[in-house]
Amino acid sequence: MQCPQCNSLKNSVIDSRLTDNNSAIRRRRQCDECDGRFTTFERLRAANLIVIKKDQTREEYDREKLERGIWRACEKRPIKQEQIGAMMNRLEEGWAQSPEIATSQIGEGVMEGLKGIDPVAYIRFASVYRAFSDVKSFEEIIQKIE
Repeated sequence: MQCPQCNSLKNSVIDSRLTDNNSAIRRRRQCDECDGRFTTFERLRAANLIVIKKDQTREEYDREKLERGIWRACEKRPIKQEQIGAMMNRLEEGWAQSPEIATSQIGEGVMEGLKGIDPVAYIRFASVYRAFSDVKSFEEIIQKIE
């Protein structure tokens, strides 16, 4: 693992522990060159899950890409990382039942998960996912929550 401060590959693991409902390992590391400390996470990769996009092209599932989009919707909201991690783990367990999944299933699953966590994050994610073009679209989704 490369040190983010000095780019050295020489480091030691100081502490390891399970996280995200035992689905990942959090490792605290210390660089042997600059003594800088950093954290890494090890997670079992979703078994070659293929995502089918709207234009019917296919690409490999990327958890980090999806998580970045979810966190954009959650900006400045009182949401804990554990909540998002647990939601993603639940979703991935369901998606792992088949080798391919459509982006529509992913988007709907995330929206359903966010609805239970934070209604504002849900509306933000839905507005991007569903590409709202007018105020009426926002009103309709707000009425669904209420």
